[in-house]
Amino acid sequence: MVLVLRLVALLVLAGFVPEARAQGPGDPSASSRVAVHPTTVFTLRSGIAQGRMVYIGVGGDIEGRVNPELMVHEGETVQINLINGEGAEHDMVVDQYGARSERVVRPGAGTTFAFVADRTGEFVYFCSVAGHREAGMEGRIRVMPGGRAAMQSSAPDIVRDPTNLPPPIRARPPQTVRIDLETVELRGRLADRTTYSYWTFDRTVPGPFLRVRVGDTVEVRLKNATDSATLHSVDFHAATGPGGGAEFTQTEPGKESTVTFKALIPGLYVYHCATPMVAHHITNGMYGLILVEPEGGLPQVDREFYVMQGEIYSTRPFGTQGDQEMDYEKLVSERPEYFLFNGSVGALTRSHPLRARVGETIRIFFGVGGPNFTSSFHVIGEIFDRVYRDASLGVPPATGVQTVSVPPGGATIVEMKLDRPGHYTLVDHALSRAERGLAGHLIVEGPDNDEVMHPGPAGRP
Repeated sequence: MVLVLRLVALLVLAGFVPEARAQGPGDPSASSRVAVHPTTVFTLRSGIAQGRMVYIGVGGDIEGRVNPELMVHEGETVQINLINGEGAEHDMVVDQYGARSERVVRPGAGTTFAFVADRTGEFVYFCSVAGHREAGMEGRIRVMPGGRAAMQSSAPDIVRDPTNLPPPIRARPPQTVRIDLETVELRGRLADRTTYSYWTFDRTVPGPFLRVRVGDTVEVRLKNATDSATLHSVDFHAATGPGGGAEFTQTEPGKESTVTFKALIPGLYVYHCATPMVAHHITNGMYGLILVEPEGGLPQVDREFYVMQGEIYSTRPFGTQGDQEMDYEKLVSERPEYFLFNGSVGALTRSHPLRARVGETIRIFFGVGGPNFTSSFHVIGEIFDRVYRDASLGVPPATGVQTVSVPPGGATIVEMKLDRPGHYTLVDHALSRAERGLAGHLIVEGPDNDEVMHPGPAGRP
C-alpha cells in the first residue's frame, strides 16, 4: 500500500496524473498539470475517535490529530493520501474544488488525489459515503493568500527548537566553562506572511540553552554583530555582581566583551539583554535560560524540552501581514499584540511541536522573557508530577500540580510521566492569549491506555 501511494505521488508530481480541481467553462487553466505548482502533501487515515468516525492525521504537524485543519497557501497543489484504517468504506471530497478521491474498502488500502488551491478561504473536506459525514468525518482546509515559498525565503525562521539543548552534565568537579554569544539583529518570520525586526542571541528566540554546574567558573564572551544598529549586553540572573554581568558587557556593534562569574547557587535562571531601554531589547527577543545543575545533577528523564514565553508590541494589530516594527507606546502601556512561545506564531504547533511516547517521563525547562506579563503555565490534559517552583533546586519539588505561575524574568522546571497517547496543549491559562498566538503541542504516541481515560461509560466492554 505504501508503495502504491508513493508511485501515485510520483506520477502526480511528474504531471502524468491530471489534477482534480474545479474547472468552469472556458477555464484557461483546465488542462494544466500538478507539476507546475509547488506541492503540499497530507496523509490521513480513517478511524474511530471518541465514538465517532473520523479522519486522523498521519505524520508532520497533523500527526494524530482528529479531522485536522489542513493549512496551505494560494497556488499550491494539495495532494492528499487517504488510508483505510479500520475497514469500512470511505472516500474524501472537497466540493468547492470539485476534487474527489476513489473509495477505499479494505483495511490498509490507500488512494491519492490532488487539486490546485487557486482560491483563498476555508473549505470543507468530508466522506461522501452515506451517513459518514454526519457521523464525524468532516474537516477544513484553510487556503491562505500568497505563496509560502516567497514568504519563507525572505524571512528566516528564528524559532529555537525546544529539543535544541545540551545534555545533562555527567558527574565532574567544577571547572571553567566558556560561553560564546553573538547578538544579531535580523528580520524574521513572526507568522505566515508577517515579519518582525527581532534582536536575538545567536539568531534565535529564545537564545541558546546554557548548562553549567554549581561551582563552575563561567567565562562569557559576548560579540555584537557588525551590522547591529545598537549596543547590546547580557544580564545573567544566575550571576552575583553588578548588573548580572551587564555592567561589563555593554558592547558596541562589531566589538566583543568578556565577563566571568562564579555559579554559586543551583537553579534555572533567565538571562537577557540589559541595555536601555531594557524592555525594548527583551520584547524584541533577547532572552534565554541558563541551568546551574546541583552537584549530583537532576534526576534522569527520557526527554527534556526548552520553552520560553514572550510578548511582542507591534505597530499594527495581531495578524496583520507585512513587515512589523516595535511600538513604544504599546510597550510602555503594556498592550501587546502577540503572546508567543519560542518567538513566533506556530513555533510549537506547526514548526516544532514537542513529541514523546507513552511511558516516558519528560522535563520542560520553562521561562518567561516577558518583558511584562506573568504566565500561568499549564498543559491541557496533563498533571505535573513534579514542579521545581521558581526553578529552585535547593528544596524538594512539589507534586501533583496543575498550573504554575511564572513571572517575567522567572522560570520553572516541570516533569510528568505520559500515561496515554494523544495531543496535549501547552498554554498560558490566561486563555485569551491563545487567540494572540500562545499555544504549543505535545504529541504523545503509543498504545492506548483505557484505564486512564476512554470514551463512554465506566465498565464498557
